[in-house]
Amino acid sequence: MSSKIRGVLTAIVTPFNHDGGLNLKELRNQVNRQLNAGNGIFCGGTNGEFFVLNEDEKIAVTRTCVEEVAGRAHVVAHIGEISTRETIRLGKQIEKLGVDAVSVITPYFVPLKQPELIAHYTAIADALSVPVFLYNIPARTGNTIEPQTARVLAAHPNIIGIKDSAGSYESLSGFLDAVKDIEGFDVLNGPDSLIHQGFVDGCSACISGLANVAPQEINAIWSRFNAGDVAGSHQAQESVTGLRTDLYKVAFSPAAVKKALQIMGHDVGASRYAVTFDAHQERQIQQIINNYLR
Repeated sequence: MSSKIRGVLTAIVTPFNHDGGLNLKELRNQVNRQLNAGNGIFCGGTNGEFFVLNEDEKIAVTRTCVEEVAGRAHVVAHIGEISTRETIRLGKQIEKLGVDAVSVITPYFVPLKQPELIAHYTAIADALSVPVFLYNIPARTGNTIEPQTARVLAAHPNIIGIKDSAGSYESLSGFLDAVKDIEGFDVLNGPDSLIHQGFVDGCSACISGLANVAPQEINAIWSRFNAGDVAGSHQAQESVTGLRTDLYKVAFSPAAVKKALQIMGHDVGASRYAVTFDAHQERQIQQIINNYLR
């Protein structure tokens, strides 16, 4: 990479047309909306609904993001698949597109031991030329990367950090403590509730799904912290935490984020997976938007 990834990367949604196909024009609009707020792009992740995209669509989403960003910010693409072989296959396609790094969740469905995770990630990092971030999201995969495993993998020259989306301060601080003396290996915070604390404790960046809904508000946590205004950063976090708590009570976060964007007037389409919102839930989300963003 030409420079260290710092600040905010938005875990950008994947917009769909009314017939369920990719809406790449709207994806470009959403990318520019984030760039205007000072945020970079993380594509093909949970909020990007990677689990309902085929390989061609994942490539198209990544290509569109890289083209639209055009070097103005960092772009990281998620490439994790259920097998090592398929992850490498997708990764070799994605690395050709000009991303700054890729992110890889643990394999899912099948429980794995820590040595097996080490072998998995080592094989991926060996096979790819693009830098690799580990991605810890045990609630969705059933597999947890332990801090000592991250430390072992940090010795690989092509593994440059970990995104921790376990959801707890204990997990985040465990990774920060485990790798604090390893130069060139960064911890990226996943939970929107821990963005400020992550920066205080040494995270280089956050990857935020909520930034789709509140790009400026999320960026304020970073920009104030980076300017030395720690109290102002904490204040921005408090507002964001309230928005997150209320919005995610309504539905699983990717769906709630996308529905909020729709209500705000963005043509991102519905989620592909089997989630629905009734009129009451839509009114709830509208009220949350009014309370926090208008």
